[in-house]
Amino acid sequence: MSALLAVSACLPAVSTAADLPDAIAQAKSSIVGVGTQLMTRRPPALLRGTGFVVADGKHVLTNYHVLPEVLDSEHREVLVVFSGSGDMQTLHTARVIASDAEHDLALLRIDGRPLPALQLDADVEVREGESLLLTGFPVGAVLGLYPATSQAMVSAITPIAIPVPTTQSLNAASIKRLRTPYLVYQLDAIAYPGNSGSPLYRASDLKVVGVINAVLVKESKEAALERPTAISYAIPIKFALPLLEKIGSTP
Repeated sequence: MSALLAVSACLPAVSTAADLPDAIAQAKSSIVGVGTQLMTRRPPALLRGTGFVVADGKHVLTNYHVLPEVLDSEHREVLVVFSGSGDMQTLHTARVIASDAEHDLALLRIDGRPLPALQLDADVEVREGESLLLTGFPVGAVLGLYPATSQAMVSAITPIAIPVPTTQSLNAASIKRLRTPYLVYQLDAIAYPGNSGSPLYRASDLKVVGVINAVLVKESKEAALERPTAISYAIPIKFALPLLEKIGSTP
């Protein structure tokens, strides 16, 4: 059995949810916040985005851009993950064990007890017109740590980067993505900055097919626009599978 199949085989089974309320209630237990904690800061904890639990319940997928560029190690700032919601939340210290800046993905390992995990599905084709769910923290912690869910239709499957009318709109990252384009999911739901790293999943089986992303896609696809659109995008989950190969190989 390959390493990838071995990882996939250990993913906890998720029972089928027959309706949206059941699906959302079940998925929310796997949704976490990703941020930092610095005890000399007020407030000490800072939420930067969303993540979701995968694999053995000790790992979290999120966007690479959600992670801080640097941590203030001198004052003991640490990367953390927040589970639970409202006043019933738990803080877990975390560390990055794998990342993919090109697809804006990162895999974290968290301390503490395992959490309920979502399964990933890169085998079943996602089609335009398909209705999916996304759950995360659309406005960060402004309204408290309460996961919010939106229903999203896949309105298009489109290249991450498109040619721009003038060279002034190009930068090094845009040029690279034009040379090695890949497809992303365009959605009809609005995802806010705090939604970065949220799972895009089916209500029928709670399997994740994509990771919500605005920053990476918008800077590539909408480089020629003065103001970014309200369109939301997701990175196909197949690009996260190589990160899961790192589970077990990192102490």
